Amino acid sequence: MMRFLPQHLLLLMSVLSLNQVTTAQMAPGIFYPFDSVGGNIAVEDENSTYVGLSRPFVFFGRMYHQLYVNNNGHLSFIQPSLEFIPYPPPSNRGEDIIAPLWTDIDISQNGVISYQEYTEGVVLAKATQDINLHFPDLSFNATWVFVATWDRVAYFYHTGTESSFQVVLISDGNLSFVLMNYEDIAVTNNLVQAGYDTVNSARYFVIPDSSDGNSIPNLKNSSNVNVPGRWVFRVDSEQETVVGLQMRVTSYLDLAESGNIADILEKVKQELVNRGLPSSVRLNLRRVEKTKQ
Repeated sequence: MMRFLPQHLLLLMSVLSLNQVTTAQMAPGIFYPFDSVGGNIAVEDENSTYVGLSRPFVFFGRMYHQLYVNNNGHLSFIQPSLEFIPYPPPSNRGEDIIAPLWTDIDISQNGVISYQEYTEGVVLAKATQDINLHFPDLSFNATWVFVATWDRVAYFYHTGTESSFQVVLISDGNLSFVLMNYEDIAVTNNLVQAGYDTVNSARYFVIPDSSDGNSIPNLKNSSNVNVPGRWVFRVDSEQETVVGLQMRVTSYLDLAESGNIADILEKVKQELVNRGLPSSVRLNLRRVEKTKQ
């Protein structure tokens, strides 16, 4: 008896054959598993794929029930984006963007962009373990994970190049986290940016050196959590980050009169930002004297 497949399945099989995709690829190293089969494939160049989320994701105080996996290396929440030129934060735009590697990507010749949502299983266990490792003061239990992977994708004008990166959204229904994972990243002459930006740039972060196409291969070795190739951010709160630091100086008066306080605070802030704190971190200097006993 001849059996006929539904039209959408025939189309999917055709696409998979064209791109030579294999099932349930387990990415090397720090990558989360990604499934390139099951219809969760953004296969067209200059494409944005709408994804309705089974559970909401909170991003700096805003709750989203949907997102868009955009071909050119970023996620958006309100509307699809075909932009291949990144907006360097702070862009002061009216949208939230998560960009593991925003640049001009061309998958017409090679590369696969896939996504998968998880609400149970080993991926949640892995997410729970990772967040508790990176944030040991929390007692976290992941209930939802979303993984989007750009696997061996090429740049436009650079046919044959291969870059692999991934963004992972993790939530327990209250706390929210973003992981950005990097494997081999090719050099490019295109404009490029990695990090995130928020509505009116109230909160934003740029991974150091990610704006330089010649330096981005170093993403595989950089980190803010001592895991090469991984950057992790907590993104649920819309409140300002307040950091307390202790400084010991020979003479507070000399420091104040020298006019170096602003310079020192700016250097400390930049170091904190480089280690993963948002650019909105605020530093205040307070004088505390130790009394003699």
